Amino acid sequence: FDIDLTDYDDIRQCGCTGAAICPKCWTYMAMALQVMDRGLREDFGFQHIAWFYSGRRGVHAWVCDEEARLLSNEARAAVANYFEIPLNKRNKSEGILSSSSSSVHPMLERAYDILEPYFCQYVLPEEGHGLLATPSRWEQLLDSLPTETARETVGANLKLKWKQEDSSPQEKWKQLLQHLRVKFDLDDNENSAIQSSSKRFKLSSSTTEKQRIAVWHMEVVLEHTYPRLDINVSKMQNHLLKSPFCVHPKTGRVCVPIGDVESFDPFTVPTLPQLVQELDDYCDDPTSHAEHDWQKTSLKPYFEGFQKDFLAPLLKELRQRERDQAEQQAALRGEF
Repeated sequence: FDIDLTDYDDIRQCGCTGAAICPKCWTYMAMALQVMDRGLREDFGFQHIAWFYSGRRGVHAWVCDEEARLLSNEARAAVANYFEIPLNKRNKSEGILSSSSSSVHPMLERAYDILEPYFCQYVLPEEGHGLLATPSRWEQLLDSLPTETARETVGANLKLKWKQEDSSPQEKWKQLLQHLRVKFDLDDNENSAIQSSSKRFKLSSSTTEKQRIAVWHMEVVLEHTYPRLDINVSKMQNHLLKSPFCVHPKTGRVCVPIGDVESFDPFTVPTLPQLVQELDDYCDDPTSHAEHDWQKTSLKPYFEGFQKDFLAPLLKELRQRERDQAEQQAALRGEF
């Protein structure tokens, strides 16, 4: 899987476009990684997944389970399409989420649960992408409410209220959800359509208006945070993807594995000139002793984490499969 920040240009408001990245917009990669990793593990049962920084503006996922490596192009496309949702359709009649059912797909429920805290922390405030930080931005959001009734009542009332009070973007978001719940009499129980923890998004009525309003907040969160895949990379077996630990030709950064996504900083990744200097410094130090060149550089923690968390478990499974196959063959030959 390949995810690039270039595909987020329509929603990132940090000033970056194209190949440019900054700490603000890099949070989109942390969001995407967690949603995709959970989905691949919980919905498809894959275990051996390695995430790598692309060296420039995105992340790559290598799914190395044998079942994944043997998938046909059609099966690969089916897995990739499973994660794809129609972003940018929130103002159209169909919306991002299906309007044919009173509940939302469990995969999207889980994605919302993962992404909503990020949305409140990084998308809403001014120090993030400012979705509710200025009058022009919050008016734009209120104008996107899915029905005319919602826009003329909840939207109009909140525009006046927010101009007269000094509330934080997070408080504005909570007020917006509360006003929608009260105005349209949405269930206020554990199955509520408007709540931070979305166990099941159901309505007290099956009316189309209520249904659209009940999932609107989910659509907003998903539109501004959900992973945007380069789908063609995942569909074809012969599609090229950068090899781990190679050097990006334009940035000089090494494509290192991402261990803890919350603490990973693409701006501190080792570069080729840095590695050359570290090797030279090591050779000048008579007290240093290392078996491999990578142990002499700042690549050491990346290599060690990759070996421990990814390669070792994968090798253990491969050896177990070889033993199981050998025992099966012995049993067939009567060699007990």
